[in-house]
Amino acid sequence: MEIELSAFTLLGVGVAWATVGLWLVGAALTLGGLWRQKPLGAVGDARLTGDDAPFVSILVPARNEEGRVLEAAVRSMLRQDYGRFEVVAVNDRSTDATGSILHSIARVDERLRVIEGVEPPAGWLGKPHAMHQAFAASRGEWALATDADVIFEPHALRTALAHALDGRYDAVTLLPHVDCLSFWERVFMPVFGWFMLVAMPVERVNNPARRAALGVGGFFLMKADVLRRLGGYGAVRGEVAEDLRLAETLKRAGARLRLEYGMDLLRTRMQTNFREIWEGFTKNLFAGAKFSLWQATAGAASVVVFAVAPLPVAVVCAVLIMVAGVEGVWVQVLIPSLAVWVIQVGIFAVVNRASGIPIAYALSVPLGHALFVAILLNSAVRIATGSGVTWKGRKLYERAGVRPPRTNTLKTPDVPIADE
Repeated sequence: MEIELSAFTLLGVGVAWATVGLWLVGAALTLGGLWRQKPLGAVGDARLTGDDAPFVSILVPARNEEGRVLEAAVRSMLRQDYGRFEVVAVNDRSTDATGSILHSIARVDERLRVIEGVEPPAGWLGKPHAMHQAFAASRGEWALATDADVIFEPHALRTALAHALDGRYDAVTLLPHVDCLSFWERVFMPVFGWFMLVAMPVERVNNPARRAALGVGGFFLMKADVLRRLGGYGAVRGEVAEDLRLAETLKRAGARLRLEYGMDLLRTRMQTNFREIWEGFTKNLFAGAKFSLWQATAGAASVVVFAVAPLPVAVVCAVLIMVAGVEGVWVQVLIPSLAVWVIQVGIFAVVNRASGIPIAYALSVPLGHALFVAILLNSAVRIATGSGVTWKGRKLYERAGVRPPRTNTLKTPDVPIADE
């Protein structure tokens, strides 16, 4: 029994110190990622301010956006200092005043065209079908997919298209600045952003030899003919994370995809409260795990062991040492567990400062990781069992509706795009 207990103790101490090592690696990756965060700067390219600029169609799906920043977002798109563009907005069967807001803007600015969305056919989810309707009605040489809650700086479109033309890219997608104003946003969003920073470095996405791909639905600029060759949004008709899957499809087809930081060009507020965070990320996290129960379970377990557990373990050890007067193994576990929390706080203090979030919220990092795990497991269970997830008043991936597609069957063109 003593041998078994000793082995178990050594295992626990070993895991604790291994966790310290992993977080030190995480700290290095975080600092490196933040150091490489060079926002795409504004350009003074006069060739894109005249009537000979390539025509761009800005595609905006809008569903139940009355209580958010719909009017400010659309007006910011119409204020672009770019020569030739249109905004095609789809009122995606909203049950509030979204349609009225869009039509009121369109009456005073003919560059905005409003389409009343229709029920998606079998096999389609709502947002991909709204994007399909907008793209089908568009006339641009370039299509810019965005969201109805993204605020554009006046030079955003000109800067992105100049970058695409100079780099001869087929698609440019930008990461916006994310405003976090409520408690739960400030607890959860840095954790989500940190996972993206470490797991999906920009340089990996931008390397044509790597399979890694990322599309940001808030700003995804694509050549219209390239998108058509892929089958338009029909290629991702059943995808809840249509931007991610579209980026993967583009890159696999040989398209030149570029991901940049656009914090100085765009800003958005993804969710505003706990309920929106829970529903919004329940919709997306299992998709991010490619609808794999194994990946979701393994990922959740890893986060619990290496990110959530160290602080509670440190607290328990400290209590046992101070109250019961026992030391030995408890001290050996306390030190690395406490070290993990200190490293976590240090990492997220830097991340929060870079994101404009009060540094004090770094103290809540285990809570943010615990919420991430809870949402990931909820997403996996609800989608895998067919009970579905709810977003903006409609059910997605329920048993009787569209089921998650197999990601290895995504459509690619017969002739690689890069061969053109």
